[in-house]
Amino acid sequence: MDKPFRPATRLLRAGRPHRGWVNTPVTRASTYVFDSVQAWRDTRARREEERLPSYGARGTDSTHALEDALVELEAGHRAKLYPTGQAAIATVLLAYLRAGDHVLLTDAVYEPVRRFCAEHLSRLGIEYTYYRPDATGIAALIRPNTRMIYAESPGSLTYEMPDLPGLAERARRHDCWLAVDNTWASGLLYKPLTLGADISILAATKYLGGHADVMMGAVVTNARAWRALERATIDLGQTVGADDAFLVLRGMRSLPLRMAQHARSALRVADWLLGRQEVARVLCPALPGDPSHAIWKRDCSGANGLLTVEFSGEFGEADVERLIDSLRLFGIGASWGGFESLVIPVRLDTSRSLPDTGRRGVMARLHIGLEDPEDLIADLEHALSALSPVSRPL
Repeated sequence: MDKPFRPATRLLRAGRPHRGWVNTPVTRASTYVFDSVQAWRDTRARREEERLPSYGARGTDSTHALEDALVELEAGHRAKLYPTGQAAIATVLLAYLRAGDHVLLTDAVYEPVRRFCAEHLSRLGIEYTYYRPDATGIAALIRPNTRMIYAESPGSLTYEMPDLPGLAERARRHDCWLAVDNTWASGLLYKPLTLGADISILAATKYLGGHADVMMGAVVTNARAWRALERATIDLGQTVGADDAFLVLRGMRSLPLRMAQHARSALRVADWLLGRQEVARVLCPALPGDPSHAIWKRDCSGANGLLTVEFSGEFGEADVERLIDSLRLFGIGASWGGFESLVIPVRLDTSRSLPDTGRRGVMARLHIGLEDPEDLIADLEHALSALSPVSRPL
C-alpha cells in the first residue's frame, strides 16, 4: 500500500477541483441559472445536505476550493468562510447557544469576543463564565445548562495551552460542544478536531493569507457539529468574495515554509532576548521554560512568530512605549501572521477578568516576521540600550 502524503504535499494539492489549472480560477458570481424549474427545485431541496451551486452567497468554485483546502488542513468534515475572524467566532456562538444556556470561555480569549459576550450574549439571555487559560479548576464551573466550552490554544497574549483531550472528554461527559480558536497554529501545527474538539475557528487574515492583504475567518467542524453551523451561517448572511478566497488559498500553498521560518526566527530572537538584563521573561510555549511547553511538545508540530516579552520591574509603561516607538523594523499593529514584524504594548489588566499574580512587569507582544532575524535583533538591541536607566529622562 502506498504511504499517505505528508501534510505539506497534501496542502499543495488541496482545493484544486479543476483538472489542468494549478490555481483554481477566480469565480465572481451572484446568480446561478438553471435549465428548468425542476432543476431549480431539485437543487433547493438538496442544497441543505449537499454542496451544490445555487446562489453566490452560498459559495462558488473559489470559495468551495478554499473550504476543501481547510477541511484537508484541519482534518475536518466541512468548512464555512466569513468576512473576518470575529464574524466566524460570533456565528459559532450564535449557532450553538440559546437563551438560558451557559458557555465557559477561556480568560485568554481574543479581546473583541469579551465585548461580544457582554453586549450580545447577555442581551440574548446566554450566561458566560471565564475560566483560567490553562483550564485548571474548570470542573467546578460547569453547570447543568453549560452548552459549550470555548478555548484558545494557545491563548491570546500569554499563550497558555489547556489539555485539549482532557477538555474534550469533559465536554462529552457533560454533553456540551468544544470550540477552539486555532488561529495561532492556523490548522498546520495543531489539530483541535483530531484532539477531540467539535469546532475549530481560524482567522484566515493571519498566517493562512500570510501577506497582510486580506481579511477572512473560517470554521471547520466535525460531522456532528456541521448542520447547526451551516444553518446559522446562511441565516446570518455570512459569505466572502471570490477574490479574497483566491488570495487565502494562494497564501496557504506556502504556509509550511513561512511558518517554519517564522518559528526559527522567533526562537532565535527569544534566545537573544532571554540574555538581556532588561527582560524578565519571554512567553512562548515552544520555549523549554514555558509553563505550557510540555503540552505544546505533546500536541503541536511547531511554533509561529509570536513572542510576548515581560520587562524587568524597574521599567514602566512609558519606558516600554518609548522603546516601541524607537524600533525601526517593527510596525506598531494589532494583527499578526503576515510577512512583516509587528509590536504592540500588552495590558493584561484590561484584557483579563480573573486575577493573575504571576506577572509583574510591563509587557510587549512581538510578531517576528520574515526579515533577517539578525537585523531584528540589531533593531531590538538599539532600542533596549536606549531603555537603560541611565538614558531615561528624569
